[in-house]
Amino acid sequence: MELRDSRRLTGPNILWHRASAVIDVSLEPDEEVTSVIDAWQRQARRILQAVGWGTEELTHRIFATGVSLAISAPIDALYAATEVNEWAFEAAGAELAGQPLPDLAEAARQLQQAIAEERNPAVLAMQAAAAERRVAFLWDDDEVSVGMGQGSRTWAADAIPEPASVDWQAVHNIPVALITGTNGKTTTVRLLAAIARAAGREPGLSSTDGCWVAGEEIGEGDYSGPGGARLVLRDRRVDLALLETARGGMLRRGLGVERADVALITNVAEDHLGEWGVHDLDELVETKFVVEKGTRHLVLNADDLKLRSRPDREGLRRIWFGCEHDTMVVQANVETGDETAVLEGDELVVHNREGREVIARLAEVPMTLGGAARHNVYNALGAICVARRLGLPTAAIRQGLASFDSSADQNPGRLNRFDLGGVQAIVDFAHNPHGLEALLDMGRALPAKRRLVLVGQAGDREDDAIRELPRMVWKARPDRVILKELVKNLRGRELGDVPALMEDEFRQLGATAEALERAPSELAAVEQALRWAQPGDLLLLIAHEERGQVLEYVRELANTGWQPGDKLPAIVDAD
Repeated sequence: MELRDSRRLTGPNILWHRASAVIDVSLEPDEEVTSVIDAWQRQARRILQAVGWGTEELTHRIFATGVSLAISAPIDALYAATEVNEWAFEAAGAELAGQPLPDLAEAARQLQQAIAEERNPAVLAMQAAAAERRVAFLWDDDEVSVGMGQGSRTWAADAIPEPASVDWQAVHNIPVALITGTNGKTTTVRLLAAIARAAGREPGLSSTDGCWVAGEEIGEGDYSGPGGARLVLRDRRVDLALLETARGGMLRRGLGVERADVALITNVAEDHLGEWGVHDLDELVETKFVVEKGTRHLVLNADDLKLRSRPDREGLRRIWFGCEHDTMVVQANVETGDETAVLEGDELVVHNREGREVIARLAEVPMTLGGAARHNVYNALGAICVARRLGLPTAAIRQGLASFDSSADQNPGRLNRFDLGGVQAIVDFAHNPHGLEALLDMGRALPAKRRLVLVGQAGDREDDAIRELPRMVWKARPDRVILKELVKNLRGRELGDVPALMEDEFRQLGATAEALERAPSELAAVEQALRWAQPGDLLLLIAHEERGQVLEYVRELANTGWQPGDKLPAIVDAD
């Protein structure tokens, strides 16, 4: 057995609801997982008793290639707790190998010293005071806060006041939504923000593209984990929080909040498998459902089989949405009057005990492209359900749906459409097979004289996984395919290896040499696509490494009135 990772879980997580220290252990096929768990439990109990943590609890989670082993611990000593857990693992390994156990007394002395140096009783005192008053308590290495948004108060971790000195009358929570899933998270968060602003609210949103409040970017980069949640919830301008909650953050640290008013799972498809103890689709589903530990209202995609088959949890209300009206769960909810959002013809409709209400028609929701962008129809339906749970009025929902157009300004990198002299160019960050399939389906549904797809793949995939990409693209029968080199994502491959594999697969599928073209970089691929384009064509420009530069380049062409056949401005590759 091998220790693959040791970390803190600071919020509700895939193992349980408690803050804890966890290690991920990989096992060889001939190693018995129950023997490893039993030995670890014995050694963990020994060291916990020795350091004075005899009342702490143990748990574990078995996954495809190993097991996660966790011990609960006070939140002001989680770093030391990881060392406690690592000692228990080391001792378990010695026990299983029939070797002498490490010295318990010496280990306890060193670990007690580490615990004493890390402890901060003021953190625990404020945590208890917040729990007593049923307001949020957020903490990290640098800061501690109570309440949320406009009702929050924040202090440096080394300058926490006595709870009795806090004006608790001014401390309160705000409505919070958690949005997770494989695809559609960022788009849905941004759409919900547009709805909230239409309702006169001041939303704060965290996402893979940063944190935003009042039109200001307060955090740049990927903030879809607990750090982004804290950044938004400590901003005293915010009166409603929309928190993108990605798989990575939940697995590395857990949820950023103990409670939320509503959570949404957009869909679940294979993506990022093999990381943090998640090796197959069922384990990924389990990860996404971590959000249900922080809410009593869960919005789910009824057309996703994996989401439908998840058993109910007592005390949790499920709200369904979907485009397939004959789905059994949708029919059952409509019949019982439980709230459900569905696509009926060209109408987005809500059914509940009060009857049937048309929220909008597809022609009134620009992000759906009249229904051609089916994935955005799902995003709109999910957002409607969440907005209603947050108490946002129907008029604001309609206004938000009508005002959000998935442009490069409102939703950069997600279905950004440009008219370039009669050429439709769509820039999208389709980064997994599920997202690519949705984009290709939309491309087939849009009218076009000819279609071009720009594709590439990172090198850290098996050959068959790389060949699967051409198989997906070829189903859309494009007239032209440009195979881009992802120079920054070779990941062990040589230049040209990945495009060569894809080209070989396309040729086996029936593509002619004239239909295929290679490009040395993403930006160069965009230039080649534009040189090929004629009025009436549709270009699906899938951008990964240089998304910002691609968007800026295409936007500049649209703003200057570029026409097919015009000279293209020089492209400068990003560093």
